[in-house]
Amino acid sequence: MVAWVVITMASLIDKGYTSLADVQMQVERLDKINMPTILRIGPFRFFFYSNENGEPAHIHIQRERMLAKFWLKPVALASSTRFSPKELRKLETLVIENRETFLEAWNEYFSS
Repeated sequence: MVAWVVITMASLIDKGYTSLADVQMQVERLDKINMPTILRIGPFRFFFYSNENGEPAHIHIQRERMLAKFWLKPVALASSTRFSPKELRKLETLVIENRETFLEAWNEYFSS
């Protein structure tokens, strides 16, 4: 991710974006394109990467520097970095409660 941001910032500067604010705004815009946010609940951002259509349906969850990935069929933890077991149980509940929303977004995004 850091390398992507560095490459993106360099290419934006090459394209004439001169202020740091302009570059940051464009990087945020590109992040939204490459990592569509499906839902925000409290401090958690639920998203997927735009290049993951070769994998089974799943959702990534981020809070600060913590990340988790849950499969959606059936709901199961795929991976986690820095979340506590208690937070992972809460995230699993949130994924179960919003599973249909995530599947709908996944299918809509990757079917086009």
